[in-house]
Amino acid sequence: MRLVVSWLSNVLAIYLASLVFNGIFYGGELWVLLVAGLVFGLVNALVRPIVILLTLPAVILSLGLVLFLINALMLWLTDLIIPPFEAQGFWTLLGGAVLIWAVNMVVHGLIRREPRVHSAIA
Repeated sequence: MRLVVSWLSNVLAIYLASLVFNGIFYGGELWVLLVAGLVFGLVNALVRPIVILLTLPAVILSLGLVLFLINALMLWLTDLIIPPFEAQGFWTLLGGAVLIWAVNMVVHGLIRREPRVHSAIA
C-alpha cells in the first residue's frame, strides 16, 4: 500500500509541476504521467541513495541544500528514461524538484496523520 501511495503522490507532484513550469510536460497522455511517476520513484529508490553517499561531504557542508540538486538530477534521469516526458532547463529542473518534494511532503504528512488514542489510565 505504501508503494502505491508513493507512486500516486509522485504522479500528482509531477502533474502539478507540469502545470507550474513550462519546461516540464508529458504530452497530455495519462500513461506517460503514470510511467514517469513510477520511474521517478524507482530512480529515487535505487539511484538517489548512491548519489547521496558519493556526495555526502557536499551534502554536509551545504547543510543539505545539495539534496535539491540531487532531486533535480533524479528528475533529469526520469526525463532521459521516459522519452515522451520532458523536463528542460536547469532552473526548471530545480524548481520542479522542489515542488515535487513539497507535494510529496504534504501528501505523506496527511497520510501519516493518525488519530490519537486517549488512554483511560489516569
